[in-house]
Amino acid sequence: MSTPREPGAPGIRPNGPGTTATPTGESPWRRLDPRTLLVHCGWMAAPLGSLALTALATGGRITTRAWITLAAIAASFAVVSTLGLIRWARTEFRITVPPHRDEPGGSASPTLDVRSGLLTRRLRSVPLHRIRTVDLTATPVHRLLGVTVLRAGTAGSGDGGSELSLEALTVPEAERLRAELLAYADTEAVANDPVVSRINWHWLRYAPLTLWVIGGVFVVAGGVYRVLDGIGIEPWRLGFVQRAFHELGAGALWLTIPAALFVVLALGSVGAVVLYVENWWNYRLEWTDTRTLAVRRGLLTTRAVTIERARLRGVLLREPLLLRAGGGALVRAVAGGLGNREENRKRSGLLPPAPRAEALRVADGALRAPFPGSAAPAALTPHPRVALRRRRVRGLLFAVLPGTAVLAGLGVAFTPVLLHCAWIYAVVTTAMTLWLARDAYRNLGHGLHGRYLVARSGTFSRDTLALQREAVAAWTFSTSPFTRRAGLVTLTAAVAAGEDGYRIPDLPEAEAPAFATAAAPGILDEFLVHPAGPEHLPGQRLR
Repeated sequence: MSTPREPGAPGIRPNGPGTTATPTGESPWRRLDPRTLLVHCGWMAAPLGSLALTALATGGRITTRAWITLAAIAASFAVVSTLGLIRWARTEFRITVPPHRDEPGGSASPTLDVRSGLLTRRLRSVPLHRIRTVDLTATPVHRLLGVTVLRAGTAGSGDGGSELSLEALTVPEAERLRAELLAYADTEAVANDPVVSRINWHWLRYAPLTLWVIGGVFVVAGGVYRVLDGIGIEPWRLGFVQRAFHELGAGALWLTIPAALFVVLALGSVGAVVLYVENWWNYRLEWTDTRTLAVRRGLLTTRAVTIERARLRGVLLREPLLLRAGGGALVRAVAGGLGNREENRKRSGLLPPAPRAEALRVADGALRAPFPGSAAPAALTPHPRVALRRRRVRGLLFAVLPGTAVLAGLGVAFTPVLLHCAWIYAVVTTAMTLWLARDAYRNLGHGLHGRYLVARSGTFSRDTLALQREAVAAWTFSTSPFTRRAGLVTLTAAVAAGEDGYRIPDLPEAEAPAFATAAAPGILDEFLVHPAGPEHLPGQRLR
C-alpha cells in the first residue's frame, strides 16, 4: 500500500471530474474521459454513409434491405453504447509511488496501475522503469472530440501483449500522464540542440517516388468498387464508365494505353502527395531530454511516439529503388517496446522520404554518433561472386521464363502477334533482370564498426542496418539445397527490437561462424570447432 504524496507530486491531482476518492494513504484512481463513449460510436459513419448513398442512388426510396440495415445499426448502437458505458465506468488508472527505501517497508519503484472488467476484475500493475515508449494517437474522430489515445510500450512488449492502452484521455491529461510515465528513467546531460529534424516542404518532391504511386490507385479503385457493390450499385453499368470503355476501345491502343498509364500515374502522384502531407504534417524529431527521442507528426490523425534511448538498438536507412534514383531515403528506428510488426512499422518512422544527406544526418542524430552505414558499399566486406550468379538465375527463372512461356503458348494457340510479344518481353525482361541482379549484388555487404554491426542488402529497397552488437540475442544459420551447393548461408540476427530478426544473405559458409562470433561473442562458442586453435577465427565451423 502506498503512502500519500505532497500536493503537486507527479501522478496526483485533486479529486474532481475523472478521479475517484480513495481511502487515506492511497493514490486517487483516475477515469477515462466520458467522451470515450462517443469515440466507440464512430464506426457507425460507414454504414450510415452507405445508407445515404443508397438513398441518393435510388432517388430517396428506402428498400426493405435498407430498413433491415438501419435496424441492425440501431441495435448495434445500443449494444456498443452499453458496453462502452460499462467499460468507461469500470476502467480506472493511477500512478503509485511507494515509500522511499529508507522508510519502513519502502520501495523506490513507482508503478502504473490499471484496473478494468465487469464480472472479472483485472488489475495490471507495471513498474514505470519498464515503460520504454509512450505513443499518443488521435484519429479525426478523437481530434473532433478533443481526446487522444495513450499507449505505453513496455520492455518485452514486442508482440503487443504487454502494451497498456488508455482510450480516451483529454489531450492535456494525456500529455501530463506521458510526462509522468517517462519521468523515472535515468537521465544524462542535455544536448545543446535537442531538435534533430523538422518538416521541410521541399521534400514533397520525394512523395511520388514510391511503388505505391501505381499500386495505391488500384487499391483505392478496388475499395470503391466493393463499397458500391455492397450498396447494390454495379459500377460497370454506370453511364460514364461505359462511355469511357467505349471510347478507349474505339481508339488506337498505342494512344489509349499510354494515356491510361499517364492518368494512373497522375492520380497516384496526387494521392502520394496527399498522404505525405497527412502523415508528416508538423513533423518534428527531437530529444525531449537526453534519454527520450520523440517523433510528432500528423494532420488528421496525429501521432506522438517517444522512444527511450536505452531501448534504441539501432537505425535502418531504407532506400527504395525509385526514391534512391531520386537521391532520397528514409530512416526507421530499431527499438524495443514498439509493439508487434504492424505497430512497429507505424511507430518506427524517424524521417519521411527526404534527401539522403538529411537521412544520414537524422541517423547520426538518433544514434548520437556517426552513422556507420553512411560508408560506401565498397567499405563493407563484399560477398562472393556466386551470390551474383544466384540472383541472375532466380531472375531468369521467376521473371523471364514464365512470362515468355505464357505469351509464346498463347501465340501458338491464337495469334502469331503474341509470338512477337513473347520475344520482345524476353529481351526486355532479360536486360532488366541482369541489371537488377547486378545492382542487388553490388549492394550486398557487411562489417563491424565499433559497437555496431552493419549490414546492407536489397535492390527494390536497399536497406542499410546499423545494429548494436550487444543487442544480438541469438543467431540463425539458414540454408537451402541451392545455397549449400553454392557454399552460402543466410545469417539472421535475432533482436528483441524492431522486426525481431535481421538477415545478412549469402555469406560464405566458411566465414559466417567467424563473423557471428566476432559480432556477438559468446553465443556460438559451444557450437564451434577450432581446427587450429581458438585464435584462428577464419577456420571456425559449426559442429
